[in-house]
Amino acid sequence: MSKLFVDEIVHQSSQGSGTITIGASGETTNIVGTLQNDGAALISGITMADQWRLTADTNSNTNADVTTNWERVDTGGYSGIGTGLTESSGIFSFPQTGIYLITYTPRFVVDTDSMAEMRLLTTVDNSTFTIATSAAVGNNTGDVIIMNTSSQFIFDVINITNYKIKFDTNSMGVGTALQGDTSRNETNFTVIRLGDT
Repeated sequence: MSKLFVDEIVHQSSQGSGTITIGASGETTNIVGTLQNDGAALISGITMADQWRLTADTNSNTNADVTTNWERVDTGGYSGIGTGLTESSGIFSFPQTGIYLITYTPRFVVDTDSMAEMRLLTTVDNSTFTIATSAAVGNNTGDVIIMNTSSQFIFDVINITNYKIKFDTNSMGVGTALQGDTSRNETNFTVIRLGDT
């Protein structure tokens, strides 16, 4: 296999206004790096993916922010993409602007005749948090049960100083808690950067 070393390719018309064809029909053309248009990225894949989980049970019978027991997933084989989130007292900050898909899966222990809810809250001013989505379960089986549910939200982060997320619990009845484990994903969330804002 041979390599062609050049700094610039232009159309033979010398005005640079023609079509340049690379490869032939049916062939695969590999692009290593980022294809750009006048300096702006034209083709790029997912540049950030991150996953966090609770390391222990928390918020037992409590309606409050989930401020402790967070860790980035570190189970063997896990790998994120790019620079992930940063966390302080349960508040998560983004590494760069962009449009992010946030998927979270709470795992609850729920006593009979109780319900439980975990909510995703967002702020766009680094102060006031708004409920973006909710994941709730209820139990009327007569037994204590363990339940999973999930929810999603697409967050347009246009400023990394002011745009942040956190989670809280609500409607936590008697005998309820969020479940966590340091060796596997129980209550967890995933954030994937879909593209530019």
